[in-house]
Amino acid sequence: MSPQSPVYQGQFGPYQITSADKLEVIVYRLGLTLTGLSFSLGSILFLWRGLNTATELALTLLFFLFILGLGICLETIHIYLQTLRSILRIAWMVGLSFTLFFLLTSDYNLVEYVANHPPCLLGIGFVFVSLTGIFIKEAFCFNRLEAKILSFVVPVTILSYITGILTPKFGGFLLTVWSFLFLIFILRKYSQDIPSDIGDKSVFEYLAKQRELKKQKRAIN
Repeated sequence: MSPQSPVYQGQFGPYQITSADKLEVIVYRLGLTLTGLSFSLGSILFLWRGLNTATELALTLLFFLFILGLGICLETIHIYLQTLRSILRIAWMVGLSFTLFFLLTSDYNLVEYVANHPPCLLGIGFVFVSLTGIFIKEAFCFNRLEAKILSFVVPVTILSYITGILTPKFGGFLLTVWSFLFLIFILRKYSQDIPSDIGDKSVFEYLAKQRELKKQKRAIN
């Protein structure tokens, strides 16, 4: 252990926070910032200007920035259960794959296609599944009120649009709430101390050892 870094007592023993650990948290927060800002700017643009050729192009670009930011988050997020992390990554990849498929095969631009074919969000919407997973994780680990509300608002908005029950007025309300709380969520992440954002590193190390032991047992058998 490095003598310069403070030693924390975890559930499975002492541990230290390294520079690499801190960098992961910083990159995670930057990913959240990119995701949240691109979504909020897209919502403002849509609610202010509606849909036309220029806004549809801008919204498409912002959506890909949203996906990029989300991907960065999923690469750097600290989750004890690797299975859950893998599920969120798979959901992200499925959503990205459907997004690229509709973008490349449709006669419409992406935003126009989504506007005219709400069920396509059954595929593209998987990116929002991964986002919801992040909010649930943050709500569970840090008891964030805004994360709890967003864990509900995100799926309600997407499912309401897919099923056709989302009115323009209610949709505008949900987008406003989503954008506002997302920005609050991001700001509060930057005020959180880095060690708590990493979590109990001894748990990560213990679980990693358990996975390695299972691999060794399978190799022997």
